[in-house]
Amino acid sequence: MSITKDIILNHQEIQHKIKRIAYQIYECNVYEDEIILAGIEHNGFILAKKLKQSLEKISSIKPILCKVTIDKKNPLSEVKTSLTEKEYSNKSIVLIDDVLNSGSTLIYGVKHFLDVPLKQFKTAVLVNRNHKKYPVKADFKGISLSTSLHEHIEIDLTGKSHQAYLK
Repeated sequence: MSITKDIILNHQEIQHKIKRIAYQIYECNVYEDEIILAGIEHNGFILAKKLKQSLEKISSIKPILCKVTIDKKNPLSEVKTSLTEKEYSNKSIVLIDDVLNSGSTLIYGVKHFLDVPLKQFKTAVLVNRNHKKYPVKADFKGISLSTSLHEHIEIDLTGKSHQAYLK
């Protein structure tokens, strides 16, 4: 039996979603000089880099990248960031991941950043699956999908052609 892949977002659609999310982030931070784009390691960080490029094209805000490392198999272990607490203290932060499944990765990421004073805290995802077991939401999302628990969403943001597909 072969595994089929149904494309839910093609390259052009992903580019459009990234640009739209960048505009939403800008609108919520129009009076900020800097904003921290905290991407969860791997695809969340790649998405944060792409959002940084879009923000730089549409605004004068200086986006600062922060890589967030969370052990998804053991989320209670220490969350690590490429920036120190002092570097993101009293700033506006957007925590970014590619897919919001159960919400566990985002909730543990949120918990980490709440240990310091912040101006504003938002979350962004490319795909929201609507299967949350934690009370976390994406403030900015590319697309919301109602999928079965047996289906899996893969996002490829590497290379020249990006895709999001359902397996």
